[in-house]
Amino acid sequence: MLLDSQVAFIGGGVMGEAMIKSLLRSGALKSEQIMLSEPNTDRRSLVSDRYEVHACADNATCACQADVIVLSVKPQVMDKVLADLRGAIRPDALVFSIAAGISIATLREGLGGHEPIVRVMPNTPAQIGQGISVWTCTSAVTDLQREQAAQILKAMGEEVFVEEEEYLDMATALSGSGPAYVFLFMEALIDAGVHMGFSRPIAERLVIQTIRGSVEYAAASKLHAAQLRNQVTSPGGTTAAALYQLEKGAFRTVISKAVWAAYERSVQLGRKQ
Repeated sequence: MLLDSQVAFIGGGVMGEAMIKSLLRSGALKSEQIMLSEPNTDRRSLVSDRYEVHACADNATCACQADVIVLSVKPQVMDKVLADLRGAIRPDALVFSIAAGISIATLREGLGGHEPIVRVMPNTPAQIGQGISVWTCTSAVTDLQREQAAQILKAMGEEVFVEEEEYLDMATALSGSGPAYVFLFMEALIDAGVHMGFSRPIAERLVIQTIRGSVEYAAASKLHAAQLRNQVTSPGGTTAAALYQLEKGAFRTVISKAVWAAYERSVQLGRKQ
């Protein structure tokens, strides 16, 4: 699949580099198959030297011969990038976008009616191969190109395909922004540990391993989250006392409202395009 393809990365930022690293590490691509376009000279040199990939400053030059063009740029610069690429890419090339809030319709229009498009919502853990990406595509994407898209995403972790593009706004709120919710929870637990008297390094170690172990245990057990919670909660015990305060403070309601707010914001940003 990908081993017979040339892949162009438009943008060598954090996620662009993470994707290049993951694809090389997994063996899905070799360095000579990758072309990178990055306007920042220092950043371009760093990624090019680190992964031994071809690099240039011009988006059209980078993408013109590619089978797959990965748009790994910030949404704010997408208009300029699309203008650079318009008419410069092959009609049958797969355009693969990870830019949040940029709809397929916007990508199609910006590229002058280009049809084979995949839109993806990845998340931060993709940088270490532990992410989960939700994606969809146009009807013009071939079966082979779908396989190529899935291969790219599996190099970064897990992938979930959805038929309707609207699910990407939901994924943005749940899994895309999700790591930030987890990090805030971690921060609160660490601060509570320090307040009780632990040193910060010990509190951080306890919290990180507790969350890591809980996630692995949940994945291995296949039980509902409520069942797992009940396993840890003895009647009248310490955990029950803590959970009472969380429920009293509307913990799950606040989480639900936060995710919904992120979803509404994602929809709003998409409409502005």
